[in-house]
Amino acid sequence: MTRFLELDDVRYAFPGRGEVVLDVVRGVSLHIAHGGFHCLIGRSGCGKTTLLKLAAGLLQPHSGAIALQGVPVTGPNPDMGFVFQTPTLLDWLTVLDNVLLPIALHGKVQAAQSEKAMALLDQLGLKDMPSRYPPQLSGGQQSRVAIARALVNAPPMLFMDEPFASLDAITRSELQQDLLALCQSQGTSVLFITHDIAEAVYLADHVSVMQAGVLCHQLAVDLPHPRLPALRYTADFNARCAELRQAMDGSP
Repeated sequence: MTRFLELDDVRYAFPGRGEVVLDVVRGVSLHIAHGGFHCLIGRSGCGKTTLLKLAAGLLQPHSGAIALQGVPVTGPNPDMGFVFQTPTLLDWLTVLDNVLLPIALHGKVQAAQSEKAMALLDQLGLKDMPSRYPPQLSGGQQSRVAIARALVNAPPMLFMDEPFASLDAITRSELQQDLLALCQSQGTSVLFITHDIAEAVYLADHVSVMQAGVLCHQLAVDLPHPRLPALRYTADFNARCAELRQAMDGSP
């Protein structure tokens, strides 16, 4: 396995009262392959989001090392894309301008870049909506725009923090399918946080379970690609969901 994103013995703590230190991430090592899709699951407060922020350079570890493509991570960089639970679109910009925002912030948008953005919108089912504004979109449509914005520069690494948590089951399923197709076509590596065990098994090549700041269980999801909706109802799929649920119910 070619290591693409590497976290080695990473620790992060928040200060408590007096001399008390609250360990949030405790000696975590995690390696994601080039083009790999890695899901991180765990109960609320286990340290998932903190670990993602460390991996993306949004926080700096107190000890340990983090590298992307062999280069130490000291902060966010153009090789990274981000999608969070709230799409955070700008209401006064059209759908197309929201997608192109990462490019417009650094200079004039070129015709080829606009074409790339339109192609992404087409792949995400928004071909006829480039001139609409975010308030005119459903929650699922806004999430699709956020994904297109994150991928418009074709970043090698994508960080996603529960991006589909607020969506209904059918919309979530459709977005999972679209996300997998886009990431596979671009060769994007993904670190994806979710509370949903079935979502993790459906999306990921590897799933890590986090408890109390440590990774207590890891599972290689050797299910076939492309992942089709019928997979969710198979015995193999449910067996992997059961294994992860057991790990989440156990102790670190």
